[in-house]
Amino acid sequence: MNKFLAQTKRNIKLFFKDKGMFFASLITPIILLVLYATFLSRVYKESFLMGFPEGVEMPDKLINGFVGGELISALLAVCCITVAFSSNMVMVQDKAKGVIHDFLIAPVKKSTLAISYYVSTLISTLLICFLALLLGLIYLACTGWYMSAGDVFLVILDVILLSLFGTALSAIVNHFLSSQGQMSAVGTIVSAGYGFICGAYMPISQYGKGLQNALSFLPGTYGTSLIRNHSLNGIFRELEDMGADSLVIDKVRDSVDCNIYFFDNKVSTGAMFGVLIGSIVLLVAVYILLNVNWKRSGKASVKK
Repeated sequence: MNKFLAQTKRNIKLFFKDKGMFFASLITPIILLVLYATFLSRVYKESFLMGFPEGVEMPDKLINGFVGGELISALLAVCCITVAFSSNMVMVQDKAKGVIHDFLIAPVKKSTLAISYYVSTLISTLLICFLALLLGLIYLACTGWYMSAGDVFLVILDVILLSLFGTALSAIVNHFLSSQGQMSAVGTIVSAGYGFICGAYMPISQYGKGLQNALSFLPGTYGTSLIRNHSLNGIFRELEDMGADSLVIDKVRDSVDCNIYFFDNKVSTGAMFGVLIGSIVLLVAVYILLNVNWKRSGKASVKK
C-alpha cells in the first residue's frame, strides 16, 4: 500500500510540475472558451429562442442562464476526457524515458504500477474538472442561476463518471504508446476531435441523420447529454412555471441534445447512466486484461 501511495503521489506531482503536460490539458477548454466568445454564445442563444413562437420574449436572465448552462456542460464534457489523456501521459513519458524499467527492476509489482497510473490520472483529472465546475457555477450565479442543490449534485456525479470513463479510455490507448511523438499525436487528435464527436462544440442534433446515428454508439455522447440535462434542468423547470407549452420545451431539449435518440428511439436518463457506467466497467476490465497479459508476456520473456 505504501508503494502504491508513493507511486500515485509521484505521478500527480509530475503532471502538475510538468508545465508542458499541464498546459496541454487546458488546450481544449481554452479552444472552447474562444469559440464561445466568438460565435458559440450566439449559436446557443439562437438554438434556445428558435424553439419558441416568433414574438415571444424571454427574460435576459433566463437566456443567460441557458447559454451559461450549455457552456458549462460543454466545458466539463471535454475536460473530463482531454485532461484524462493529458495527465495519463505521465505513463507514456515514463516509457519513453525508460523510467518504467527502473520501476520494474525495483520491488514494485506491475499491477501496483498500473493501478497507480490509473488512480493518479483520475485524481488529477478530477482536481482540474472540479475547479472548472466551481468557476462555471460562479459564472452562472453572476449571470442566471436556476440550478437546485440536486442539480449541482447530479452534475458532480456526471463529472466523476465521465472522469472515470476518460481515465479508463486514456489508460487503454496510452498503454500502446511508448514515444514522445506518439504521445503528441494522440494528444492533438483527442484535443481537436473529441469536442465535436461528443456534441460539446455543436449539438449532435445539428448534424446529419447518418452521423447522429453513428455518434449514438459512443458513450461520450450520453455523458455530454447527462451533464447538459442536469445543467439545464432549472431552466426547463422555470419555463414550465412560466406556462410554456410542453411540446415547445421538448423541441428545445431536442435542439441542445438534452434528448438523445438511438435510431429515432428516445434514450432515457437511466439508460444514459447505464451506458456510461457499463462502458466504464468494460474499459477498466480491458485495462486489467492488458496488464495481466503484459505481466504474462514479461514472465515468458524471462524464461526464454
